[in-house]
Amino acid sequence: MVEMKVRGLAVDASTRQPVVILMDPSETRFLPIWIGVFEAEAILLALEDIKVPRPATHDLLKAVVEALGAELERVAVHAFEKETATYFARLELRDAQGKALSVDARPSDSIALALRLGAEIFVAESVLAENAVRDTAKIDKQLDEFKRFLADVKP
Repeated sequence: MVEMKVRGLAVDASTRQPVVILMDPSETRFLPIWIGVFEAEAILLALEDIKVPRPATHDLLKAVVEALGAELERVAVHAFEKETATYFARLELRDAQGKALSVDARPSDSIALALRLGAEIFVAESVLAENAVRDTAKIDKQLDEFKRFLADVKP
């Protein structure tokens, strides 16, 4: 599993569908996940720390997790089904007694909840290998810097 951060939201120019962009720590791999409009709004509210007058669904779920004394340890995007272009995620929780719980969830809902609860987001390496977009310019720059470093190394 690779820890990822939410890089932001975008709109697919051809379908007009929202896309959440996850980024790896090296900022060389990006995972776009197409999501619904309501989920995009929920993620945007969390990213921008916008308070709404009444709790939205993800705010309600956050309140329930906290009221039960549970903790969202992390979100795991663990699978991708190619035929339907569907990502699968799970919420990895720990209850008040310390018991680990795993709950199936959509990646969009998982991300919206993770942002509200400050939980980490992970993606399986196999999912990244199949679907990540690489920032080749950044990779090339890092490689050039490493080559310059090696040129100056003396035994």
